[in-house]
Amino acid sequence: MLQNALPTHVQTRLADYARLLRIDRPIGTLLLLWPTYWALWLAAEGMPSITNILIFTLGVFFMRAAGCAINDFADRDWDRHVERTKDRPLTTGRVHAWEAVALFAGLGLVSFLMVVLFTNPLTLYLSFGGAFLAFIYPFMKRYTHLPQLFLGAAFSWAIPMAWGAESGQLNQLTWLLFTANVLWTVAYDTFYAMVDRDDDLAVGIKSTAILFGDADRAIIGVLQVLVLLILVMVGLQADLGALYYMGITAMAALFAYHQFLARERSREGCFKAFLGNNWAGFAVFLGLALDLAV
Repeated sequence: MLQNALPTHVQTRLADYARLLRIDRPIGTLLLLWPTYWALWLAAEGMPSITNILIFTLGVFFMRAAGCAINDFADRDWDRHVERTKDRPLTTGRVHAWEAVALFAGLGLVSFLMVVLFTNPLTLYLSFGGAFLAFIYPFMKRYTHLPQLFLGAAFSWAIPMAWGAESGQLNQLTWLLFTANVLWTVAYDTFYAMVDRDDDLAVGIKSTAILFGDADRAIIGVLQVLVLLILVMVGLQADLGALYYMGITAMAALFAYHQFLARERSREGCFKAFLGNNWAGFAVFLGLALDLAV
């Protein structure tokens, strides 16, 4: 009803902002959310505070949206040459560059204020690292073939922040989870980069998909195995039970399926493999939450 009451040009602007912030594509938010929940539930031994759940759920949504805005700002001149991104609002001129920067700053400020008002000093200090990583990641594809590694660090920084907010300190489990998530992010974002590999080669964008070449699926497989092994180490150190390991088994089965989807390296198959990682992250969270509850 409200949307119908708005003038057409306002509806169009809101739709463009929604596309810029990827509100219509929540996959990135979910891939960031599940590891954050892993950290919250483990740090709290299964009973995180409602306040922290709300703060980090909203924070994940806001910072992912902010990251999309600054990413499109950084790539606005290149996106028009890539089939998947050529119709983005910033590239086509429907949204101005200054608007993307303003949205990045505004969403980042809201997230920062939530940390200041509702968490502790450790989480506040860690938040500066998260903001820095979110800002620099989009520009890394100009300088290195490992932008996925920087994305992994940015996506994983919510883990020490959530852990610190819940327990007031960090420990070895925190960094094991962090490492597992960095490797997992590199793996699934390489599938994503394989979708654009031909276009990226044409315009000079760097990625792990280009760096790995014909060894892409093999290297992704190695990364996936390392993720599983580190998560097993987490389970052993945290004395977790069968339900947690069932979640890891489900993740392993999904990893195998993703390799099958990408076997011919088609755009469609690689994109489906990327999308399927949402369920892998959810499987681990579900197993962890149920195990801690039981």
